[in-house]
Amino acid sequence: MRHFWIILFATIATTCRATDYVIETNQPRQTIQHFGASDAWSMQFIGLWDKEEEQQKIADWLFSVENDANGQPKGIGLSVWRFNLGAGSAEQGEASQIKPGTRTECFLTKDGTYDWSKQPGQRKFLRLAKERGVPYFLAFLNSAPVYFTKNGIATNTGRGGTINLKDDCYDDFARFMATSLKGLEEHDGIHFDYLCPVNEPDGSWNWQGPKQEGSPATHREIARLARETSKALKEQGLSTQILMDESSDLRCLLGIHHTDWQRGNAISTFFSPDSTRTYVGNLPNVPHLMAAHSYWTNTPVPYMKEIRQQLRDSIAKYGLKFWQTEICVMSNDKEIGGGQGYDFSMKTALYVARIIHHDLTYADAESWSWWRACGGDYKDGLIRIYDEEQRARDSKLLWALGNYSRFIRPGAVRYNITSSQEEDPYGLMVSAYKNKDGKWVCVVINYTEETQDFQLSFSDKKNRKWQIYRTSDAEGENLKPIGICKGKTKLSARSISTFVEK
Repeated sequence: MRHFWIILFATIATTCRATDYVIETNQPRQTIQHFGASDAWSMQFIGLWDKEEEQQKIADWLFSVENDANGQPKGIGLSVWRFNLGAGSAEQGEASQIKPGTRTECFLTKDGTYDWSKQPGQRKFLRLAKERGVPYFLAFLNSAPVYFTKNGIATNTGRGGTINLKDDCYDDFARFMATSLKGLEEHDGIHFDYLCPVNEPDGSWNWQGPKQEGSPATHREIARLARETSKALKEQGLSTQILMDESSDLRCLLGIHHTDWQRGNAISTFFSPDSTRTYVGNLPNVPHLMAAHSYWTNTPVPYMKEIRQQLRDSIAKYGLKFWQTEICVMSNDKEIGGGQGYDFSMKTALYVARIIHHDLTYADAESWSWWRACGGDYKDGLIRIYDEEQRARDSKLLWALGNYSRFIRPGAVRYNITSSQEEDPYGLMVSAYKNKDGKWVCVVINYTEETQDFQLSFSDKKNRKWQIYRTSDAEGENLKPIGICKGKTKLSARSISTFVEK
């Protein structure tokens, strides 16, 4: 009988320890720069809606850092907004060979002049973002302007794996980007902090021509374009930084994946001085970081952790930083049924929160962005839009991202957390951050179907009070303030809770 009680007490003790999480105040990790999303392809239409109140509501959901009368956040406070700088497929119409919903306008006209009335819907949301205090803006391109492409359109149409850009137009393309950013600053008051000249250049979809804007590119072509862009930005007096290189898959950073040597091993190719033809680490406006998309690497779940640890180690080896700049749900995300069919519930929200957690805690990502801010009947939009009705509906996915973006502000530092229990990607996942104002933030994902006891403390033994904000499937629980605790509480099943130091 004595042995029974010893085993029972040991089991209880182990269970209690399993809920204890300690923020290690002397173990800082990466600095968080921002959380974001992009305006493609929806804002060009939403920004032209007649229903101003719907536009304002969408802008509040995405950008606001204000609270309502009950202390509940009005929005998720995105801190970087990705603007899709267009290539001119919209002006070509059906001749563009691109689906109408994904065509874009171009500021550059056929006669070489610039038309600053273009892209009005997207530009409206640039202004709405700035009005709500979004501090950073990023421009990205899927294609060079159609006037400069080899096939005269903005999609690749199966022409192979080289860049769809005329050999004598690299400098023209670079000047277009610099001039466009300068024009947006002059006409709309938006300064672009970052520019991505290519997008998913190693993605096999780009080689086939998927009826959306896009172009493949080899590393040598990308390096050449980066050098020309560096000069063009300097000529325009812009401090905009050039990001490398928006890879479509983390595996392309680390090796050769679904491609060849011309597009693989991106980290060493661009940032090893030994790679003399592709090294860009000596360009003054190219920061030492890799921007990439974490599509396709989230299953199997153990592999999601493994590849991010490999990425973290490789990035550190070259003295770089890592930004995750785009992701949505794809066909291989079978746990939640793949990308087809919009999901307003916590099913997709928790799945994506787990990806965010892994990108931040295992890959040491300093920036994290979702793909589309708004979308249709597919799991690629934070907000579901009904264009014909000019109506928008929020989702738990939106607010789940807000558990991070609303409270972890630019300049926050992530800190290690220890626990007696090994992290369970189907259980509790915990991460901690210290904002520039000195206040701590902790995000806790409860992936389980049950309420969980939870205890949060600090290695420095200081006692702190927390305001808890919760997102769950319960009605109205969208970053809802649910009370104050001293570190010990219960976590609702299938929920995400953010603890903010009082």
